[in-house]
Amino acid sequence: MARQFTAIYKKSGKWYLGWIEEIPGVNTQGKTLKEVKESLKEALLLILETNRILNKKEIAKGKVIREPLSISV
Repeated sequence: MARQFTAIYKKSGKWYLGWIEEIPGVNTQGKTLKEVKESLKEALLLILETNRILNKKEIAKGKVIREPLSISV
């Protein structure tokens, strides 16, 4: 399933900064814009996988309701 997020990039001195607007904590920096874009994708995948693992542990503790949620912005 493809998901879309908003990547923000900013040049700061000799470095490029990048972060995902919708998910706090997904950020990176690099010497080139290409490097930041690649690192940001990796950081996002790692955060999403970590969240899945943490949620599985929480779900295992008891009964939960799990369902898809769609929104229009």
